[in-house]
Amino acid sequence: MTSTLRLFVATAILFAAPVLPASAQSVSPAQRTEIEAIIKNYLVKNPEVLQEAYAELEKRQATLEAAKHQAAVKDHSEALFNSKRQVVIGNPQGDVTMVEFFDYNCGYCKRALSDMLELMKNDSKLRVVLKEFPVLGEGSVDAAKVAVAARMQDATGKKYLDFHQKLLNNRGAVGKAQALAAAKDAGFDVARLEKDMAGDEPKATIEESFKLADALGLSGTPSYVVGSEVVVGAVGLPNLKEKINAARCGKATC
Repeated sequence: MTSTLRLFVATAILFAAPVLPASAQSVSPAQRTEIEAIIKNYLVKNPEVLQEAYAELEKRQATLEAAKHQAAVKDHSEALFNSKRQVVIGNPQGDVTMVEFFDYNCGYCKRALSDMLELMKNDSKLRVVLKEFPVLGEGSVDAAKVAVAARMQDATGKKYLDFHQKLLNNRGAVGKAQALAAAKDAGFDVARLEKDMAGDEPKATIEESFKLADALGLSGTPSYVVGSEVVVGAVGLPNLKEKINAARCGKATC
């Protein structure tokens, strides 16, 4: 038996003892003291064991988290991929869908815009779903309402994408005024936008996004769902490509 294995056997005995019935316990106080000394001495001499154990714990936790995410994606797939309250760009009949939850005031979302555009440019089979997820304050909520009203004017998503790029490329803080200006530049009817903003649809759309985000365990932006996998954060173009390929063919490179 290796020293590492002896350590873990001793640890298991030590920590199992308090929960065993009295008649089944076989570790005496003297033995317990000896085991504690062995463990302490071993860890002092071999601290890398703690790093290995922590790495294994993180790996197992990541596996469990991925399984939870996949179950949540499956349970909410209709609202996630086919809701009437979302914008679809790229190839509407694509073989892989990438959903992005974003906030117009999110600096990482601004930087991640180029990743999305590059993916669509080079992947004719990619379907992209955009979901407003305004988590960064009142200005973000107001901008999201303008975005929803813009979606109501543009079933194809083409003008919306133009608006989307203009607003994410805005250098300062974004609110209603900036969103309306971007929508006007993209050719939307501003009077109709303001009327639709006051209706029920923007609120219902934002509420749906928050419910989905809560079900998926999302708290920040950007966050993605690629196939059945949840991806949190601006992970970069190469990582997104790998996730798309994994959804498409089960490998990092198809």
